[in-house]
Amino acid sequence: MISFHSLIPDFQLKKKREIKSWIKRVIEIENQKVGQVDIIFCSDEYLLEMNTKYLNHNYLTDIITFGLSEDTKKISGDLFISIERVEENSQTYNTTFDEELRRVIVHGVLHLIGYDDKQKSDKQVMTGKEDIYLSEFKKIDK
Repeated sequence: MISFHSLIPDFQLKKKREIKSWIKRVIEIENQKVGQVDIIFCSDEYLLEMNTKYLNHNYLTDIITFGLSEDTKKISGDLFISIERVEENSQTYNTTFDEELRRVIVHGVLHLIGYDDKQKSDKQVMTGKEDIYLSEFKKIDK
């Protein structure tokens, strides 16, 4: 099951049904099954607090992913996404907010699946997969 939660009162995710279908499709293409995936939209302040508390990182980030899978073929976890970072990223990378949000979501899903982006070569693989899966969303969103 894929669930969305907002800790920001005035934030409403657009196209929830399409995004859920897309996430399921990404997970299926990666030969995995959907467990429980919770996507939580929050502020910079909230995510910075989590980043410091749980990861000992004292900097802003757009997403923190906590994998909770007990079964290696079933994807479960929490994605915490800073809406403020996504907004700033969309301006920095000259894209729409919705496109950048989908990129951040699929980035987190790829982490849950097991992809890493610590090394330059791993980051290139992830970015390539993000691009492919963003194209998949366009097929769903007609």
